[in-house]
Amino acid sequence: MAKGTDPEPVRITNKKKSFKLALQSDVKIVFGRDVDVFTHGENYREMELMINYGMKSLGVLKSATSGNAEIFHLNDLGNLLKGFTADIIAVEGDPTKAPIEQMREVTFVRKDGKVVKNIYCPLLFKMLERVHETPIKVSLK
Repeated sequence: MAKGTDPEPVRITNKKKSFKLALQSDVKIVFGRDVDVFTHGENYREMELMINYGMKSLGVLKSATSGNAEIFHLNDLGNLLKGFTADIIAVEGDPTKAPIEQMREVTFVRKDGKVVKNIYCPLLFKMLERVHETPIKVSLK
């Protein structure tokens, strides 16, 4: 058989079925190895699989943010609100409406209160200014 035409392995077919059944049963599914295990830095692949297995984009994004915080009772995480602890990433466009593959191209990262990657993202900065009630200083490096 030619590459890419092999039948889907039974374990993958079963995984998709159980994932869809969990979705239909309103089981809380959170990001981080509920679908598969990936190399650090390639976690976006789990998001892609969650979509392929039937979860909507917004559900996938919630599963990686407020969903994890809720399941693990981390009450100061998972939301962009004043007084909450937040590591933040940004991508171009709206990942709830566009293909989730854009999560591969992260343009902004704030970790532990420090900007560690910054490709200017004006929409994110406007939102953060509202949340924190203070202007965000932009340094394009």
